[in-house]
Amino acid sequence: MKYIIVLGDGMADEPIAELGGRTPLEAADTPVMDELARVSEIGLAKTIPDGMKPGSDTANLAVLGYDPKKYYTGRSPLEALSIGVPMKETDIAIRCNIVTVSDDDLPYEEKTIIDHSSSEIPTEDAAILLDAVRKELENDMFKYYCGTSYRHLLIWDKGSVVELTPPHDILTKVIGEYLPENELLREMMKKSYEILNNHPLNIERARKGLNKANSVWFWGAGTRPKLSSFYDKTGKRGAMISAVDLLKGIAVGASMKNIIVEGADGTLHTNYEGKARAAVKTLVSDGDDFVYIHVEAPDEMGHQGSVENKIKSIQFLDGKVIGIVKEEMDKAGIPYRMLVMPDHPTPIRCRTHTSAPVPFMIYDSTKAVRTADFYNEKEAGKSGIFVEEGFRLIDRLLEG
Repeated sequence: MKYIIVLGDGMADEPIAELGGRTPLEAADTPVMDELARVSEIGLAKTIPDGMKPGSDTANLAVLGYDPKKYYTGRSPLEALSIGVPMKETDIAIRCNIVTVSDDDLPYEEKTIIDHSSSEIPTEDAAILLDAVRKELENDMFKYYCGTSYRHLLIWDKGSVVELTPPHDILTKVIGEYLPENELLREMMKKSYEILNNHPLNIERARKGLNKANSVWFWGAGTRPKLSSFYDKTGKRGAMISAVDLLKGIAVGASMKNIIVEGADGTLHTNYEGKARAAVKTLVSDGDDFVYIHVEAPDEMGHQGSVENKIKSIQFLDGKVIGIVKEEMDKAGIPYRMLVMPDHPTPIRCRTHTSAPVPFMIYDSTKAVRTADFYNEKEAGKSGIFVEEGFRLIDRLLEG
């Protein structure tokens, strides 16, 4: 038996008036998921423990079977593992987004945050801008490391885990009250605007109609993580397929294989088919037991507040990932179980994450069960199946 998780990041949502009271998952044309729903177990799972913030970090740890209350030490340390940053026990890792704040004559504290991803800036452009910041602001205490797209890293030597606000939680808001209380961090953010706003690359981006990537934003501080091996936990040889450093870092910490897919970039137009075919290859040809296919696009579209593109991302996930995986695994004649789910909701209403339970679907190629007619939030709620501790959901997949 082979095991697959297809994770549509932030795919769950709330009823939307312009969709006739449906969610994007209900409104999307998803023939593959509809077909699977009629022979699968469908229910709700609580991936965010009480008292913890609804992040992709805690939620994806839970989906992989790691109790966030036991294993979570912060988001950025997991990303540090992915980038290959050797963290000391005294180091603090902090996520360093390159964001867009308003380009006006107001003091930095009175500016508004426009875009947490700077128009989904390509890694090549972000690296140039981060290098400009590094030359001016890096010292023995603070070191900058380049990640992917807008997602980068700051390592603070002998630092402390301070309270910091995720930029996607405060889109369109004035930033003053959300800046770090720590003076060193706050001053670096202010100076980064002076360095970046009129950088030639940003002048060119503005000319093209793109958002300027004109400030760094710090959040997600934490200490070095200590995950147990996925193989030791489950007895399965596992692989991760994701464009996002967070998920790659979780895989490194769990001693899983990271599979890099060309063209996989975490955007709406990522290489969905490449991810699907890489997943089948690692199961069928390379002998792995388990693969985790992470697709970032629904979450990004939720943060952007785009109903149309969130629906598109779900449809791409259905046809270009789940459809290909099912077709190729059936063709290979190898029995498999597949879990389809989001990690958390990213509702269009608020453009950020919430802690609401998420719908899951477990398909077994060797036997059919019927708990719902379709796969969506409403049907999952009607099924009466509820997994209170989301980190135990993987047991239902692995144990059948």
